[in-house]
Amino acid sequence: MSGILRLAAANTSRAIPKSSFGLTRSAGIHRHAFQQSIKPIQSRATAASRSPIGRASKTLLPGVNAIQRRQYHDDGAYGYRVPKIYSMPDYTPEELANRVENANLLRLVIGYRTHGHRNANLDPLGIVEREFVPALSAERYELTDPSKVYNLSGILHVNQSKSSSDAKDEATLKTIIAHLEKSYCGNIAYEFVHIPNASERRWFAHQVESYQKPPITPEDKKRIFELLTKSEVFDHFMGKKFAQVKRYGLEGAESMMVALDALFQAASKAGVTEAVLGMPHRGRLNLLTDLLQYNPTALFSKVKGNPEFPSDLPATGDVLSHIANSPKIDYGEAEPIHVSMLHNPSHLEAVNPVAMGKARAKQMDLIANSSPECQLGDKVMCVQLHGDAAFTGQGVVMESLGLSNLPHFSSGGSVHIVVNNQIGYTTPAQNARSSVYSSDIGKMINAPVIHVNGDHPEEVVHAMKIAFEYRNKFRKDVILDLIAYRRWGHNELDEPAFTQPLMYNNIRSRKSVPKMYEEKLLAEGILDKAAIDEFRQDYFEKLDDDFAEIESFKPEADHLKGKWKDMILPTETVSRIETGIDKETMRKIGAASVTVPSDFVVHPRLEKFHIQSRLNKLKDGQKIDWATAEGIAFGSLLMEGYDVRICGQDVGRGTFSQRHAMFVDQKTERVHIPLNAMSESQGHLEVANSSLSELAVLGFETGMSYETPRMLNIWEAQFGDFFNSAQVTIDTYVASAETKWLRQSGLVMLLPHGYDGAGPEHSSCRIERWLQMTSDSFDVTDPSVKVNTNMHIVNPTTPAQYFHLLRRQMKRNFRKPLIVVGPKTLLRLPTATSVLEDMAPGTTFEPVLGDNKTEQDPSAVEKVLFVSGKLYYDLVKERETKGVDEKVAIVRVEELSPFPKDGLSEQIKTYSGAK
Repeated sequence: MSGILRLAAANTSRAIPKSSFGLTRSAGIHRHAFQQSIKPIQSRATAASRSPIGRASKTLLPGVNAIQRRQYHDDGAYGYRVPKIYSMPDYTPEELANRVENANLLRLVIGYRTHGHRNANLDPLGIVEREFVPALSAERYELTDPSKVYNLSGILHVNQSKSSSDAKDEATLKTIIAHLEKSYCGNIAYEFVHIPNASERRWFAHQVESYQKPPITPEDKKRIFELLTKSEVFDHFMGKKFAQVKRYGLEGAESMMVALDALFQAASKAGVTEAVLGMPHRGRLNLLTDLLQYNPTALFSKVKGNPEFPSDLPATGDVLSHIANSPKIDYGEAEPIHVSMLHNPSHLEAVNPVAMGKARAKQMDLIANSSPECQLGDKVMCVQLHGDAAFTGQGVVMESLGLSNLPHFSSGGSVHIVVNNQIGYTTPAQNARSSVYSSDIGKMINAPVIHVNGDHPEEVVHAMKIAFEYRNKFRKDVILDLIAYRRWGHNELDEPAFTQPLMYNNIRSRKSVPKMYEEKLLAEGILDKAAIDEFRQDYFEKLDDDFAEIESFKPEADHLKGKWKDMILPTETVSRIETGIDKETMRKIGAASVTVPSDFVVHPRLEKFHIQSRLNKLKDGQKIDWATAEGIAFGSLLMEGYDVRICGQDVGRGTFSQRHAMFVDQKTERVHIPLNAMSESQGHLEVANSSLSELAVLGFETGMSYETPRMLNIWEAQFGDFFNSAQVTIDTYVASAETKWLRQSGLVMLLPHGYDGAGPEHSSCRIERWLQMTSDSFDVTDPSVKVNTNMHIVNPTTPAQYFHLLRRQMKRNFRKPLIVVGPKTLLRLPTATSVLEDMAPGTTFEPVLGDNKTEQDPSAVEKVLFVSGKLYYDLVKERETKGVDEKVAIVRVEELSPFPKDGLSEQIKTYSGAK
């Protein structure tokens, strides 16, 4: 068996001895109680439960498309989740025959489904003229008799009556055209014909053509009125009290409030208990105060220049348009819906992947710990709001959409709402995009688009419900294009008529959306003028009362709650934590990391040079390489109940073919991840090979890290310099989130570094840039200065040091981003190895490594060299060549931030006689 640890074929019991791994689980673990011995468990990759996976397989995940069928990462990889499949029955023979017989009618119906949006009443300003669309002309298909009756079977759904959604068998051409006009060319329009899945297209057509708009009760209309009016009154109040403040109000697009309320209500009714919301500046304050329960006094106090957080906390706060809140909204369902609005950076759309990652983490946590029967999207929903110009213009949108249906990134479908002001700052649509609609980018993932005129809030509710029903049915992204306008400039201090005089002449002559809706309710007798005026006055006075409480207001911090309750806000990040583990435990975990099922066909080169080589090193306890040390670190954390997720391009194998955290069967392409098969009570290792994206993927992992303090969350760049593609996320989240928002993250970034003959690209992870981003103290000589850096930057030179860093990341009672200047040639350099003793109990990460060769007689040392990183090995070789081993000390600086002043001071004292 070539020395490979295999699983017995008969009962798949583990070849690993049943003795204790010697690890204790941390307190408060919410999984199974830790068992001191490893019980024989059934392999998660047995042949009996798996079928060979081929490119042409029709049995793998029935109903998935050809692209999904090609993905070999199925249930053998933890975290592999695909949306549930929904299929509608195909046309019956009778329906197919009727489609042939009435082909011209069918062509007309298809014309409306495809092009109806081009003739819909979508623009509240009337800037975009409704064009003549030949495809919507019945005469084009030689349909000229309005009284002629047609069989509708398999072609079109027309309701029996206003009270019945049962389909008519037949209808006159006049009735058919009227139905198509109402369905596809009204204040709502649809784009769904581009969807490749026939079941989804049929479902959507059926929803549009048969959907009986639920009667909006007087109470529902009053709710719409209240949301619209509160938003307008809030904007007017802010304009009166803070005339010179940029608030990015919602005037002109107040229907956004109605859309979100309808979405949260529909989601709550469907059993969703968590919504993660990412949105930009427009209307953010309106939403926070009017729907998301943010204390108006806290907002007004901040506008006045008062601190956002208590003065004893080391936080700066942020601008108005970046604040957030996480309330529970009760719609009278079984559980309220918890809405987590994320803090927002000023870089538009950068929040999108962060929201996706946080939503994914919430859902996976529910699946793993409380509701294993859950499907993605059952309990958690991601909601993303966009501006029309940014949705088209920012590349992170495309990158994020590209993650939406990937098995290790899907959250069960995001609901996108484009708050379409028809302008970007001062840029008109024709200069802002090359596509017809700003939503067209969503077609790259075949997302359906629902366009709706923002002047009609009841239609907005209807459109939002269809959008949610699609997302809930298919667990894929859907886009609501809310076409509205911006009453003022980009902010309230701008003069928009400088560049758009005609547009703003139109806007300034228009009644507001709330006012128009008031008139509608007045005409219907649902509200009277006195009730409307009283509501407006009462809400204005409430805001005035909140404003009056500014002087007595004391801010409160909302950090370190829920999953973070066991964490602290550190005042000092320089600490020594022992992270070593028992050597026998290391051997067992290391062996487990290369254990495969008995029927698993490993690549012969891996069998010899990876598996057998690792076993030999573990047996001797010598020459432990980086991949082995990493695997032991992962496995030890898993056995202590932590989860591990490593994400990035090609991370399963590793860019340099060093990791092999997953094995692929050479005959079936099934996947086995050995570290997930150690114990029933262990944590999970998710190996997430990502798309070729840095900005969105790093944003996604950042979002996950905000939700998972008990997960070692790692993003590995394919090469170190590729982090610069994600610089926006690094600047606005990784480096500054704790300072701005008191949000901790334990994200680890592995950045392979070194020229190694590769030239200027693929080489440097720009250590100097990272050091510029740290909050490390400039006065490194003052012993009284407490060091609490925003992130740790390390340049480890041994596998043992890397091992300790990974474990330290989880064993501390706070979280900080860890930036690792990673190895390339050191991965296989014989001298850049460790022994098990270096990772044994009592050992820890050393910010400074002294010189073992010269410490015995420091008085003989004439010169001390301080070095960081791989050049250490070049210097050692050169020192040996020159024969000055006793005269030159080489000290390694392993941690660059926080700067290891104490360790360096000790080394300087050791060699006090050196020049």
